[in-house]
Amino acid sequence: MRPLPRIMVAPNGARLTKADHPGVPVTIPEIVDCAVACHRAGADGIHAHVRDADGGHVLDAGLYRELLAELDLVLPGFYTQITTEAVGRYSAAEQRALVHAVRPAAVSVALREITLDAEPAETARFFGFCHEAGIEVQHILYDVADIEHLARLVDQGDVPRAGLRALIVLGRYSAGQKSAPSDLDAPAGVLLGLLPDTDWAVCAFGAQETACLIAAAKMGGKARIGFENNRLNTDLSVAATNAERVAELVAALEASGQS
Repeated sequence: MRPLPRIMVAPNGARLTKADHPGVPVTIPEIVDCAVACHRAGADGIHAHVRDADGGHVLDAGLYRELLAELDLVLPGFYTQITTEAVGRYSAAEQRALVHAVRPAAVSVALREITLDAEPAETARFFGFCHEAGIEVQHILYDVADIEHLARLVDQGDVPRAGLRALIVLGRYSAGQKSAPSDLDAPAGVLLGLLPDTDWAVCAFGAQETACLIAAAKMGGKARIGFENNRLNTDLSVAATNAERVAELVAALEASGQS
């Protein structure tokens, strides 16, 4: 299995619209164009959400297949990750069904969502299927409790230990969805203590996004950056594009000796 990208761009998320920022890519052509620009700026992969005709978040196998095919045409070999994010709309069963239908190379799964109301045997079957199919699962972890939950599932054999991948989310449940580098200490410490071989990354809400990602790099983590979590540069100016956010991170990594 491939390692996680050093820099993965998350350009749109499930909730943002062009009313939030005109540079949020919503259609498949816009997402593809964004991926190309971010790749040129230094991103190694993309975490993408597809939208329906009205711009709403949707777990649609056909749209994801179309996006994956288009990205493969213009950026062959580029790390492309779909998501099963529920946004309060989709059940764990519907999330699992999407992965079974698309069979993507990579998918992000919020651990607390995919296991919600699911029997332990069903959870084990799902992660076993992904492992056997070669689908690279990145576990989205919002807090220390999620990390401890993942460790229990690994210890029980419900989640394969081999090729374990994770994303620590900073600021998701804080006031105003803001984060600071110090917020990484507790979750990263627990993750590295319980599951030290995990290939892990961080995303961070708020204007200190870049600083949080530099802190993660210094601890051996990788970065997910983009409009899904933050649209401000370090100087508090609003980034015009996702590629601008990627470029700032690349420069900051080089300046900090983490390139």
